[in-house]
Order: sequence, then structure tokens, then C-alpha cells
Amino acid sequence: MPDRYAYLGPEGTFTEAALLTLPGAAQAERVPFSTVPAALDAVRSGFAERAVVALENSVEGSVPTTLDELATGEQLQIVSEIHLPVEFALLVRPGTALADIKTVASHPHAQPQCRRWLAAHVPDAEWRAATSNAEAAQHVADGLYDAALAGSFAGARYGLTALASKIHDVDGAVTRFVELGLPCPPPARTGRDRTTVVAYIRDDHAGALLQILQEFFVRGINLTLIQSRPTGAGLGSYLFWIDFEGHVEDARVGEALMGLRRVCAEVRFVGSYPAADGVRPVARRGTADEDFAAASDWLAGIRGKS
Repeated sequence: MPDRYAYLGPEGTFTEAALLTLPGAAQAERVPFSTVPAALDAVRSGFAERAVVALENSVEGSVPTTLDELATGEQLQIVSEIHLPVEFALLVRPGTALADIKTVASHPHAQPQCRRWLAAHVPDAEWRAATSNAEAAQHVADGLYDAALAGSFAGARYGLTALASKIHDVDGAVTRFVELGLPCPPPARTGRDRTTVVAYIRDDHAGALLQILQEFFVRGINLTLIQSRPTGAGLGSYLFWIDFEGHVEDARVGEALMGLRRVCAEVRFVGSYPAADGVRPVARRGTADEDFAAASDWLAGIRGKS
């Protein structure tokens, strides 16, 4: 188990809660950082062995800072993922009433998940951005803001009380976190795996995305996330963050990756790891490992090499 983890802090974030679900994390040293890039750089520099950061929310979608850091920064690799149900509490200093609240702080991903609740209960309050929900709670404790949207567990850490709890506009919201380390052999295939890659299109032309998607379609691989991001090299220059079912050791995944490598300017492997939802992909007829092996044997026979 890693001896030291980096994560988006301060203490009391949902990221810390996700981190604590990992085996052995409670006994390891946990170091909070003020930004996602700083937490990832802690691994790149060797200060920490692993980092845990948020990647995607079921309501607000992907976290651009995480995607951009992993797509274009010094390479790191996903070794596991965590799905954490997310509900917010309205944390205030003791003695604060709803009528007293003029400012509410949170991470930018939290406010949209509670927008309707805030409009109904504190319609005159102005929202303020924080780098994390725990930082928002810290600012409330320091008297900078009146209330914070954060996990209820952050209240005790910062001496705040929950004026309301289980706040959300959409039931069942889940945030996906990833555990990252330096590039290494991926965890062993479980049959319930997910793989992440970043694909850079070679040039902006009609059908560029279709070329990428076909590599997955013809091999029966289900995509679970695809997100385009600018490369920064100019208008029309894009990369695609792609999550899909399967492991790099699967024959169909391996062939898809080789296909991507042929048609793309660059392909970055970000990891194969056990899927947190535990769902086993169903291989379409002709796309299971034994189908690829049989086809390879057949071709070898034609070539006279069997």
C-alpha cells in the first residue's frame, strides 16, 4: 500500500472521503493540496506515491482541470476509480439563521447541483467560488462567508453546524474519483474493467471523430465517456478523452488501441483499472478473445504458418 497520498484539500473534502475508502488509506499519510494540479505534481515529483482527484460528476459532467492535467501534463496513470454518492449540507457558524445568509460558498461543481434548493431557501444570497467545498467551510469558519455547501462531515472539522442537510436538486448524484500514480503496468484484468485513453486527431477534417469511433464500434467496445478538449495549439486542434469498457489485455481493446495509433497523431494511455460499478461488459459475437484467437489461427493457416 502507498505510504503517502496527495489529495484536493483542505481536510473535509469529498475527495478525502473518497480517498478513505481505499484499502490502507486510513493508515497512510494523507497530504491535502489546494489545487488539483498541485496534488498531481506531488506524485510527479515523488513527494507522494498516489493522488486522488475528482474526474466526473453524474450531474455536472467531467472536471476540466483534471482532464487537461492528465491529457497534457507529465504523464500519470489511473490505477483505480471510486464512485462516491454526494449530498451537501448548508454549513454555518452556530447561531446563524437562514435569514442571516447573504453569501454561500462552494466549489463550482457544487452550486449547480443545489441551484434550485438555494433559490427556494436563500434566494437573496450570492454565491462565491472556492477551490473546494472544505475550503468554503473554512472560509465560513473564518467569517469570510455566511454559509458553505459541503459534506456534513466537514462541519465538525471547522466548528460549523448544518442548517440543512441532504441538499441536492437531483437524487442519486455520484462523483467519480480516480487514484493516480506514475506510469506502471496496469492492475491485472478482472473482467470488469475500464480503460482510459487520450486521442489527438491528426488534423481537422470531415469525419475525424468518426474515424476514432469506428475503431471501437467495429470491435463492440462500449464507450462510457467521450469529452473533447482543445489542445491549445490553435482553433480546430482538439484531443478526445475516452473512457471505455474493457482492459488493455483484452484482444478487442488491444486491436482498438492499435487502430487508434494508426489514425491519430498521438494516443496517450491513461490506464486500465477495475470499474467501480463492477459491471461485466458483454462481448458482441465475434469480439471475444477466443474469436480474435481463432481468426489469427485461420490467417496463419492461409499464410502457411500454422
